[in-house]
Amino acid sequence: MSERVLIVNADDFGASEGINSGIVEAHSRGIVTSTSLMVSGAAAAHAVSLAREHPALSIGLHWDLNSSGEPNVDLADAGAVRAELARQLEVFHELLGRGPTHLDSHHHIHGGPEVASIARELASPLGVPLRACGAITFVGGFYGQWEYGVTDLYHISPEFMTWILRNEVGEGWTELGCHPGYVRGDFKSVYLTEREVELATLTDPSVRLEINRLGIRLASFADVERPDR
Repeated sequence: MSERVLIVNADDFGASEGINSGIVEAHSRGIVTSTSLMVSGAAAAHAVSLAREHPALSIGLHWDLNSSGEPNVDLADAGAVRAELARQLEVFHELLGRGPTHLDSHHHIHGGPEVASIARELASPLGVPLRACGAITFVGGFYGQWEYGVTDLYHISPEFMTWILRNEVGEGWTELGCHPGYVRGDFKSVYLTEREVELATLTDPSVRLEINRLGIRLASFADVERPDR
């Protein structure tokens, strides 16, 4: 049997200081190993400062084309989409002085028909994983709102996390997405209080014990073998 390796990645790093603090806590006290930075987020600079204090937390780019709920570029204009994705990659380099360890996007928009081929084109020369587009299986079931605006805390509970670990983390590499954070007045979203519940689960000692019991190895995107290494 091959090894079971799990990356726990927190989205929305940089969206607000409360989210940033929650992500870092989920890393330092819990099972989060990686996070994805929104370079256009209101608290991106704060996120970068925290990242420098936690070098074991791998940092990827969370491409954002629709954080307001509506696309901020014309998705039918391939040139505009390419330019915006490339701009955000450049900003990431400017903020951290290096490239991202992985790539994904807000609301998974990089998987949509207008964006997918462009995202793959930009990711290819970097040699880093692009979410759900390679050998790393993406698991997105740890989420507390499967009907818009309707909170479902069971699906972000320690009990459900245990179910995911037992049933959806198979052999090879798996990425588990999550959205921990603290709810403060500097951030608006339909997904708010659920973030603090996620944080509680991700730092619950029983979850770490279950990972150990199952023989799953926690890793980060920085541990993924790159072609240029």
